[in-house]
This record gives sequence, C-alpha cells and structure tokens, in this order.
Amino acid sequence: MDGEFDELILFIREIFHKPEGVIPLHEPVFIGNEIQYVNNCISSTFVSSVGKYVDEFEIKTAEYTKSKHAIASVNGTAALHIALKLAGVNNGDEVITQPLTFIATANAISYCNANPVFIDVDKDTMGLSPEKLESFLKKNTRYNKKIRKLINKESSKPISAIVPMHTFGIPCRIEEIIEIADRYYIPVIEDAAESLGSRCNNQHTGTFGKIGVLSFNGNKIITTGGGGMILTDDIEIAKLAKHLTTQAKVPHPWEFFHDQIGYNFRMPNINAALGVAQIEMLDEFVRNKRNTSALYQTFFKEHNIHYFAENKNCHSNYWLNTIALPSKTERDSFLKASNSKGVMTRPAWTLMCNLPMYSKCQRDDLENAIELESTVVNLPSSYRKKVDLN
Repeated sequence: MDGEFDELILFIREIFHKPEGVIPLHEPVFIGNEIQYVNNCISSTFVSSVGKYVDEFEIKTAEYTKSKHAIASVNGTAALHIALKLAGVNNGDEVITQPLTFIATANAISYCNANPVFIDVDKDTMGLSPEKLESFLKKNTRYNKKIRKLINKESSKPISAIVPMHTFGIPCRIEEIIEIADRYYIPVIEDAAESLGSRCNNQHTGTFGKIGVLSFNGNKIITTGGGGMILTDDIEIAKLAKHLTTQAKVPHPWEFFHDQIGYNFRMPNINAALGVAQIEMLDEFVRNKRNTSALYQTFFKEHNIHYFAENKNCHSNYWLNTIALPSKTERDSFLKASNSKGVMTRPAWTLMCNLPMYSKCQRDDLENAIELESTVVNLPSSYRKKVDLN
C-alpha cells in the first residue's frame, strides 16, 4: 500500500495548502477577539478565578449547547471528576464506561475511589455500545431495593453511573444508552470532551444525561489553553458544582468558612476570556471542519478506505478525522510513513484495560474495541484557513 500512502500524504498536503513542513494533527486557531478580550482581562487585573469573563463564558456555553446551566472548571478531567461525585459515585462503587477512550475518563472514576467496568463500543461510532451495555446489565446485575442501587453480581458492588464518550467528536448512540440506563436506574454522565458542536436529532451532546462534560484543552475544537465545563439542567447540581469547584467556600464579604471538602477547580478569568472569543467562532470552526471532512470522505470513498462518518440524524463536529486500515501492520506502516514525511497522524489510544492500573477491571469481550485499537488512525484535522468549497 506504499503508493496509496504517498497519494494520501500528498492529498493531505494539498487540502491544507502546505507542500512542505510539518502538518500538525490539530492546532488551535485564533482569528476572532482573543487578543482584545485577553488584553481587557489583563487591564482589569482580574486574571484569576474572579472576573466577568468566567460568567460570560458559562452563559455563552449554556446558550450554545441549550443546557440550562454551565459551570466552568480548570480542565475537562476535573469537570468529569466533580460530575461523578455529583451523580453519587462513592468509594468502592463501580462505573461503566468504554475501554476506547482517553485515560482521563478512567482516571476521573478512580479519583472517586471507584472502579471502572469496561463495556465494548460500536464499530461505527467508536462509542459505548447500547447492545453490549444491555447485555452486560441483564446478565451481570441485580437491583437491591433496600439501598435502591443496581448491584454487580460478580463484585457485589453498586454500579453508580455510566460514562459514554463521543469519540473524536462523533456522537455515540446516546439516546439508546439513556433509555437503557433509565430502565436500570443508573445516571448517565456524558463525556463530551471532544464533541462540542456535535448533535443528535438537533440536541447537543453532553445534554442527554444527568450531567455532561466538555474540554477546552489546546487541541480541542475551541480552547481556553486548559479548561472544562460541566453541563446540567438541574439547578441544585449546578449550584453544588460551582460550590465544590471553588473550595466549597461559603460566600461572605470577608470570612473564610468552608462547609465541606472542596476543590481548586475554578477556571481562571484569563482563560475564560480566551474561551469567550473562541466560542464566538465555534459555528465557523464546525463549518470549516465539516468541509474538510467532506473532502476526506470523497477521497476515501474513491480509494475504498473506511472513514468514520456521522450516523443518520447526527451532526458531528469532526474534531478529528478518522479512518480504519485493514490491519495493524498496515496501520503501523502508514503511521511510520506519514510521520516521517511531516504529516502528523496518530493511532487510537491503548485500551484502558491494557494499562497496568486498569488491567484487573471487569470487562466484556471488547471485540470491537480490540479491532479498532489495532486499525484506527487520526488524520490532520486543523481549521483550514483556505477552504475549498464543495
């Protein structure tokens, strides 16, 4: 397939209008009011956890996602950690999630002293499989009426949450997952870290479950340098989220009184200033990235290479454009060829259950996840400043 690799590498250089040099996987772009807002923030001297831009960024994110409440945090992992605590995940509990995910998903569960249980993904979305989820729950759980919890028969521990992830920005079958979770009385925490701008049936990802989480890391579709957001329609959860992320300090003009263990997870105002400028450009970023996706899809259709496209009634932000090659050998050959020629490509993550700290966690057969781990490749997906109209 060397010839095909050369052709694909050349195609990537052509669509990014960069015949030489390194093409990154995904770089941030600042073409809006970023400098103005950050300078205003510096001039105000409110660059830390207090300032108008934090409030404005929360309001704009809530408006964009149509979530009733949005609470900013220092990063997406911290947001997920707090979301799990707010959902009622306690020491020794279990949380169902997918093995094909960034490590922050599993780590946030561990921060609650809970244990992840890994259930397979769907081949087309790379997100948690509703079919595999229901199969696991039917075979491996029972409901304890006394404590009102679903119990894992194997471990005798409560299953306190389900955390599906919208992988690389492609919406998983979240509506089916929610329906199953509701029948089994398990709250869903959506890991929408990669899917800002993605929707299912015109509803934004991160707003289907009890709580949703976004990330604004430097490599995401919009960035605050580092940052995250908790989404919820529950006002009590929103109030407690803000309280816990600001050291659980009781408001008072001068006294320092904290009513429980809190966390220094608040987003600094200077990061939020960047976020306000970025979210103003989000529709343009999504439009641009969907244009890039269309070019990739045409190329891969002509070359009979599998490209991961959105499902019916879904609208993906195409944060990272993703393909699957026929085998691990061919995947590795392409990764070596592309990176050696300055075109940054990356495999999917190592499955969580193959990492030493999660190797003893319960799992199902993970048939799809194992195949995807060996064949998936992410391609350059940055905002293209020169756009070819379709």
